[in-house]
Amino acid sequence: MGVIADDFTGASDIANTIAKGLHPKGGLRTAQFLGVPKSAAPADIEAGVVALKSRTVPAEEAVAQSLEALNWLLAQGCRQIVFKYCSTFDSTRAGNIGPVGEALAAALDVKGVVACPAFPGAGRTVYMAHLFVHDRLLSESGMQNHPLTPMTDPDLRRWLRYQTRGSVGHVALDTVRKGGEEVAAALAAKDDVLVIVDATSDQDLITIGSAIAGHRLVTGGSGIAIGLAENFIRRGLASGNSGRLIGAKGPEAILAGSCSGATRGQIDIHRQNHPALAIDVDKVMSEETTSGQVVEFLTRNRGQAPLAYSSGTPEKVKTMQAKYGREVVAARLDAFFADTAIKLVRSGVTRLVVAGGETSGAVVSALDLGALTIGQEIDPGVPVLLSNGDQPIALALKSGNFGAPDFFVKALERLEGK
Repeated sequence: MGVIADDFTGASDIANTIAKGLHPKGGLRTAQFLGVPKSAAPADIEAGVVALKSRTVPAEEAVAQSLEALNWLLAQGCRQIVFKYCSTFDSTRAGNIGPVGEALAAALDVKGVVACPAFPGAGRTVYMAHLFVHDRLLSESGMQNHPLTPMTDPDLRRWLRYQTRGSVGHVALDTVRKGGEEVAAALAAKDDVLVIVDATSDQDLITIGSAIAGHRLVTGGSGIAIGLAENFIRRGLASGNSGRLIGAKGPEAILAGSCSGATRGQIDIHRQNHPALAIDVDKVMSEETTSGQVVEFLTRNRGQAPLAYSSGTPEKVKTMQAKYGREVVAARLDAFFADTAIKLVRSGVTRLVVAGGETSGAVVSALDLGALTIGQEIDPGVPVLLSNGDQPIALALKSGNFGAPDFFVKALERLEGK
């Protein structure tokens, strides 16, 4: 299986799902690649996840990156391609999910391609082609305040239609509940390239997975992969993942750039008992605050799970964006966290937790760690990642909305192999 993920935390999320699997033998032996590799994948890998940073770039650039990833994955012998985007469908009206989905479908010459961002384990469900976060429509969940991809419409057909050239289909929940054969027949009858498929439970996703075992292209959140790994093991095309514990000993640090409500809550809990440094975005923009100062704070507090964060309320974020420009603020913070991470690793940090999709992308791009082995799950959607260099680095890359309230402490323990 080959996966094209539009950001780094999303790549970790679906890699975790594939590595866990449902079969008694576990999932697939999975590796995550940071960008399109220049060489072949290791021979023992059964699922390769190519992590791009294409969610918020111009659509043409996202399409080009995704097609490059597709070509590499096909060259590795992949039988099924998954285009992974966020379970909150992060995208503007002029966003990338539709164009990338259509481009991949055209390259593979397929129609009736599933589009399903549902991830019930994290509270994301699709019903009547509308996306819910727990008991709220997406547009009332807080995602309407996202600084880069505000989601103001929960109707996925309508939102996706803004981005695509053709119509967008729909397979309703009552069809899904009739079983995989009914879903397969419904998809085969569609002339639409992309088809929203309802799912409100893991069992729905397993049903969808059974229906699309032979599909060359699938799109969705990480939940869509719940039932896909078992298809390969059942057909004797993969042997299964042992699910061994992996990690690294050594100094630790936590960096948070997400402004989501979940991450802000995790920060509030963590800083009650651990050293925490609030990064003033205004001072970063004026260069009054430097990455060296943040590294000094984190180094001084090693052994105490130190945290540095720039996470602010939606009101503060809007104020900074109005003052400097949205893209300027995002680029400056990405560069700031990237430089901080490089200095941390050079100083000996071997366990690094990063919160926020854009922040994670900036960090791992800067560190250039190559292929990452997928380890145990920390919280739903967030696995341990381990680099394979002379000095292994254990990473946890958390999407802003993911993780339990005590995520940061738990993550550092898991990164140690506990």
